[in-house]
Amino acid sequence: MSTHISHPEIVKRLKRAAGHLKSIIDMIEDDRECLEIAQQLQAVEKAIVSAKKTLVHDHIDHCLEHAVKKGVRNAAETVKEFKDITKYL
Repeated sequence: MSTHISHPEIVKRLKRAAGHLKSIIDMIEDDRECLEIAQQLQAVEKAIVSAKKTLVHDHIDHCLEHAVKKGVRNAAETVKEFKDITKYL
């Protein structure tokens, strides 16, 4: 499998989100205000959604486009995979 340019950035974002999630768990255990916790959860959710969109767009740009240009897959298979992955957007 070829290297995806976006993967290192996605990993960095997810590691950052994992750290924030750990902090949120600590906040809950420390009985912090619900508003603060909700704000932090929103930030983690946004980071994960952003990472997911980047991954899906990269797959479309890198894998599906490459498959079509190189003739690796037929159009029907490529369109099916496109539909399958875009449901995660």
